[in-house]
Amino acid sequence: MKVAIIGAGSLGQSIAKGLLTNKVVDSLYLTKRNTSSIIKFKRYNRVILTSDNEEAVKNSDIIIFAVQPRHLRVILENLKYTLKKEQVIISVITGFSIAKIENIIGGKHVIIRAMPNTAASVGQSMTCLSANERGRGKVEFAKTIFNSLGSSMEIPEEQLQAATVICASGIAFWMRLIRATTQGAIQLGFEAHEAQQLAVQTCFGAATLLKESGNHPEAEIDRVTTPGGCTIEGLNEMEHQGLSSSLIKGITVSFDKINQIKN
Repeated sequence: MKVAIIGAGSLGQSIAKGLLTNKVVDSLYLTKRNTSSIIKFKRYNRVILTSDNEEAVKNSDIIIFAVQPRHLRVILENLKYTLKKEQVIISVITGFSIAKIENIIGGKHVIIRAMPNTAASVGQSMTCLSANERGRGKVEFAKTIFNSLGSSMEIPEEQLQAATVICASGIAFWMRLIRATTQGAIQLGFEAHEAQQLAVQTCFGAATLLKESGNHPEAEIDRVTTPGGCTIEGLNEMEHQGLSSSLIKGITVSFDKINQIKN
């Protein structure tokens, strides 16, 4: 595949790392105004760094737009006569609908919106996908790209904002939970590096248990709680302090905020 990532910021670089690690690209254009900040990608033979978006688009079959939302309109206006109808256009940009993209470049293009997260760089992203009418036949193709970066799921476009909160913002939410567990372990006497290793591996183990078994979280909780034991004591105290309600409230206010984004 010949891929261009327009806007090699944090998310764009994560996608690039995943694509290169999994060796699914024949060539990869990375664009940024100042390419010195992505110079580390020069070590890959298949990567071309440029500040020229038009050059990248002309030489690629799949165009992934990963710029800031406020910049996308101008970039699309500048590229609308360069983009070809046979190219697959993928936007990973929050709050910029397929209809808005079509209004700028026309409705005859294959347009897919994708919401990956920064775990794409280590092949563990959860990516949600939606497409326009022309793009529906290319969703499975897009899945092959994003499955190489983790897992993917097709959902209605109206659910993409919610998916962004759960999967993209969710990375930060889980990082905060892991940090809190690490701090608790330090308080119990572990060195900082030991505490983080304990927290990270246990979190990974919990997620893997659910993924491999398909069980409900409560089923796995029941396996490690005994009557009058330390686990149920800790869980009940966390709930008394508002653990679940705080998480749910954080998710819902994040969703309210993302719906205020206008482009």
